[in-house]
Amino acid sequence: MSATQSTTNAISIPDLIQRLRAAYPDAHCELNYQTPLQLLVATILSAQCTDERVNKVTPALFHKYPSVDAFAAADRAELEADIKSTGFYRQKARFIQEATQAIVHRFGGEVPDNMDDLLSLTGVARKTANVVLGEIYNIADGITVDTHVKRLSHRLGLTEADDPVKVERDLMQIIPPQNWIEISHLLIFHGRRVCFARNPQCAICPLNDICPSVQGVA
Repeated sequence: MSATQSTTNAISIPDLIQRLRAAYPDAHCELNYQTPLQLLVATILSAQCTDERVNKVTPALFHKYPSVDAFAAADRAELEADIKSTGFYRQKARFIQEATQAIVHRFGGEVPDNMDDLLSLTGVARKTANVVLGEIYNIADGITVDTHVKRLSHRLGLTEADDPVKVERDLMQIIPPQNWIEISHLLIFHGRRVCFARNPQCAICPLNDICPSVQGVA
């Protein structure tokens, strides 16, 4: 931390967003998908796994299971083998199959477009629901909190909470609703490119003069 930086100084949210926009003008969801169902499945697979790894698995997966009915009727052991490299594959296979079965039987084969219905699906918590709502339906019902958003929110002094739902609640209180979808993309891009979990690159960070956690910058 620099001598002039105070941990009690609140970061200006408009300034934060403006700086991150300038640094990452193309910030977007990095999961590859073509349909709401594909995004839902890819987001479930992304838990405890990198988007890069998920994107290597999903082309063959989506070719093999081209519809919600195909996922719902899949052989569970075969589905597990298809997604094994994403980790936690038994749990993820169950989540995907039970969620798609619910979509078939309760939602007419269509991925729901509201938070309550999405949260009723097996394996879908607020992170996944926010991704689907924001990306597919352009609905900002909350803020997607993944590991990057949580880490950066702590470092930037935006929250002291550890639970992702509480982190989301704190962010929603200080970030305008019109920026809820965008802020997740910006923070995730920054977390993957500069503000690493280990050895953050503070010297080249566009936020190093306002971040209360900055290291080694005079």
